[in-house]
Amino acid sequence: MARRPTPPGTPDRTGVGHLADLVRDAVPPLHPAGLPFVAAPLAVAVLGRRRTWVRRAALTAAAACAAFFRHPHRVPPNRPGVVVAPADGQVALVDTAVPPAELNLGDVAVPRVSIFLSVLDVHVQRTPVSGTVREIAYRRGQFRSADLPEASAVNERNSMILETASGQLITVVQIAGLLARRIVCEAKTGDALTIGDTYGLIRFGSRVDTYFPAGTRPLVEPGQRTTGGETVLAELLS
Repeated sequence: MARRPTPPGTPDRTGVGHLADLVRDAVPPLHPAGLPFVAAPLAVAVLGRRRTWVRRAALTAAAACAAFFRHPHRVPPNRPGVVVAPADGQVALVDTAVPPAELNLGDVAVPRVSIFLSVLDVHVQRTPVSGTVREIAYRRGQFRSADLPEASAVNERNSMILETASGQLITVVQIAGLLARRIVCEAKTGDALTIGDTYGLIRFGSRVDTYFPAGTRPLVEPGQRTTGGETVLAELLS
């Protein structure tokens, strides 16, 4: 992403100050949920600093956790009616399916896009549209591999319904995977969220499903890579 021009009158930052700016632009910040996972191995590295293999192993673990919990800045599109990807990953399914039963949205199949997140992907979830949170429902379940089609139905999940200003409903579902044992959802019923807002996180390896209103035509294909908060999955009918 291009750097913003320096406003008139801004002091010239060179040397260490300029380098610090470049690092902040290039290295994504850490999601707060990852702090304990990075701090613990760092503490081990300090305590075991006299043993080279302990220090190296602990620092490697800290770096891996920092990479997993990275929280990069994203710029969503500003045109009206778009639904953006709620997560980074690979499109696993583009089909029609009935939304999770616990949401009581009926038994009619609607368009759905499923995104699989590997352990190497960014694992924060972002709001696919601007809207109000109408309902959140958590359901315990199994921990099968998230890239399997049946994971949407049998795995542990957290579902959220968003209502746009025009009254259209978008459902986004966080689904635990084979290694995932923790789903975090920071949104609450009644919250007004903006497209691209970070609202949750799953660790480690997971899947996120997005359900659209009937008649919506998805704009992505299976196998396509998505960037959370930026890739357009579909455009809502006006």
